[in-house]
Amino acid sequence: MSKKLIEIILVLGVLIVINVLASYFYTHLDLTEDKRFTLSDSSVDMIDEVDDNIFVQVLLDGELEAGFKRLRNATGDMLREFNSLNGNIAYEFVDPSAGNLEKINRTREELKNIGLTPTRLSVMDGKETVEKYIYPYALISRGDRRTIVSLLEEQRMGVSNELILNNSVSMLEYKLTNGIFKVWNEEKPNVVFTTGNGELSEMETAFLERSLRQYYDTGRINLDSLYKIDAGADVLIVARPQEEMTQRSQFIIDQYVMNGGKVIWLVEKYFVNVDSVAQYQFYVPRPLESGLEDMFFRYGVKYKDNVVLDLECSTIPQVVGDQGGKPQIEFFNYFYHPLLQAGSSHPIVKNLDRVNVQFPSTIEQISSKANIRHTPLLQSSQYSRFQMFPMRLSFDILRYEPEPDKFDKGPQTVAMLVEGEFDSYFKNRVSENMRSTLTQIDAEFVEKSPETKQMFVSDADLIRNIFNPQTNQVSPTGYNRWEEKAYKGNLDFIVNAIDYMVDDYGLADARSKEIKLHLLNTIKASEESSFWKFINLGLPLLFLGLFAMLYFFIRKRKYAQ
Repeated sequence: MSKKLIEIILVLGVLIVINVLASYFYTHLDLTEDKRFTLSDSSVDMIDEVDDNIFVQVLLDGELEAGFKRLRNATGDMLREFNSLNGNIAYEFVDPSAGNLEKINRTREELKNIGLTPTRLSVMDGKETVEKYIYPYALISRGDRRTIVSLLEEQRMGVSNELILNNSVSMLEYKLTNGIFKVWNEEKPNVVFTTGNGELSEMETAFLERSLRQYYDTGRINLDSLYKIDAGADVLIVARPQEEMTQRSQFIIDQYVMNGGKVIWLVEKYFVNVDSVAQYQFYVPRPLESGLEDMFFRYGVKYKDNVVLDLECSTIPQVVGDQGGKPQIEFFNYFYHPLLQAGSSHPIVKNLDRVNVQFPSTIEQISSKANIRHTPLLQSSQYSRFQMFPMRLSFDILRYEPEPDKFDKGPQTVAMLVEGEFDSYFKNRVSENMRSTLTQIDAEFVEKSPETKQMFVSDADLIRNIFNPQTNQVSPTGYNRWEEKAYKGNLDFIVNAIDYMVDDYGLADARSKEIKLHLLNTIKASEESSFWKFINLGLPLLFLGLFAMLYFFIRKRKYAQ
């Protein structure tokens, strides 16, 4: 066997060994500025602890246009890395549009039955444009438990398809790790609503609780019948108390927070009924005396005595005339019903659609000696203003064109997250009754909390659904009865907030990952196209020619002697 043949066999053997090893060991070097191919530490920790078989079926495969190919490839890279960290996580890509017409129709019907609707795309097939159905979903299962992950962010007005796909790639790590965690974690966290002070009823939160129950247990507690809130309550929700909360109830919640409990406060400053505004010439809202102002002040927030108005708002119908005995109705922007937007890049509100609220108030952060951090979550737009109490509300505001220069107060915070180590509201002021309560449950007073979280929102309609007692039907969370549409951002916001509250791994960190979209300078690209064509096509050929000339020159000198 010649020496040359042995060298060729050795090179081929090395290449085969390298490829075999590469199929078992996945690794890469992330040189990107935004570290888009590097998992967050929290994701790595969770993936590493998965101790049962998890199967991910991605329905995004087949002939796709460039944007969806990028999403598919990014999903594949992410799952490949998951598998390299933990072999219990397996995956496959399938094309729901593969096979004959009978098989395709059967597959689509099966996907429809589990709630999956396709995205329609118009693509060029040769010389004609054809409509194609794309299913940008991943089905994550463990035994008989399954969750559906939408890989594609929802389309929004004014947001380009390119940016939506980029946001979708940014959210992949969070969506996939969160989905894996939900099917792997068998312990359902407990979300508990308070009662006894006129809070939202079970029927008014029915849609939210129904949405939560796949991964959470929900329930209600009456603070008047308790001595303490059990540590098994992972999140406590106080939704629109309409009666003053007693010192005893406040003490019970305070000690729950001091022992690491997490609370979502949906507390309103005023009771406003739109029907009453329509009925009377003018209407003065009735203050809701919850008795929580001083407690909130100690926790680092203050509800201002105002109502926020915003040019970016939802609409209400008004009768503008009569034609043929039928009232003529038109829809007008109602500035007291703002469409809120994200007030920061926090994971709870990243890529969140607009949130519809009614008659909210401004929430201010208060400087505190406690080790706490404030994050504005939801804000009105820059075209906002407010009315201080007492304010007169009427529909006369709809008769005139709004003057934008009067909506000059800038974004007003309506939802605030406060995290850290809170000081007890009852520090240095524990009464004998409170000490008696602690003695009955064999507990000690705690004056400083460990690291924990509280969220403050100035409108409870954000989570409320409409209940029809005649038909026993409930509307979706965020349903606007005048526009007859549901604002999806409402449900997403409260679910994201609850997920964040119970996130022990810190998976929400992955939701903050930002993948920068570097747009091509089309003018510069056009001007320099010839140069870059030469760099990409001509330069390699030039180097190849120079190498060939050098090779023949050396060979000629070697064998000419």
